[in-house]
Amino acid sequence: MSSAPAAVFWDMDGTLIDTEPQWGIATYELGELLARPLTAEVRERTVGGSFESTLRIVAEWAGHSLVDGDVERYKAWMYARMRELLSQGVEVNPGVGPLLAALKKRGTPMLVCTNTERVLADACIDVIGREFFVDTITGDEVARAKPHPDMYVEAARRVGADPSDCLVFEDSWNGMSAGAAAGCVVLGLASEVPDGVTVFDPARFVGADASDVDAWFTQAASA
Repeated sequence: MSSAPAAVFWDMDGTLIDTEPQWGIATYELGELLARPLTAEVRERTVGGSFESTLRIVAEWAGHSLVDGDVERYKAWMYARMRELLSQGVEVNPGVGPLLAALKKRGTPMLVCTNTERVLADACIDVIGREFFVDTITGDEVARAKPHPDMYVEAARRVGADPSDCLVFEDSWNGMSAGAAAGCVVLGLASEVPDGVTVFDPARFVGADASDVDAWFTQAASA
């Protein structure tokens, strides 16, 4: 195994940018729409999942039986609400911009891998800096979104690398599970992580450069 990752795959929401507050607002409002406000625990189960997964969790909590057309109707509502919330401004997380620039300068291929669908993801990717990435994959462009491994398997295929030689940064249980299931080296930006994932403090992004990423990759790969 190389001491440097063959590629780096970045989750978007919560990892590159802090959109979880906006998703939280919209998800709590979805619970109200289905007539049963969510608890914090139920909201946590939806983090990092696809819209269909979120709707299923919220509907089960509310005792609401989904019928034909519900997915499309509630998705249209959720995405319209998210466009409204995101239009108020999105910021890149601390340290991320300079680190992306350092990895790009070094020539490390990077992809955004997000469960957010293309219609919402593109505006956020533009804020982060589309020029940093060789490609982007969204949740509506794979057969199965996270927590399934499809997205990260596809990302590794696109850069021509074995998943075990690729580094993933993820902050949600769904996303971390997806990266680990794909066979990637996963750094989890959370206090609790699935098996096969290394806990990582995102404060370490601040002031980091490409050599730090190599050290994180090597340490996690040998754990």
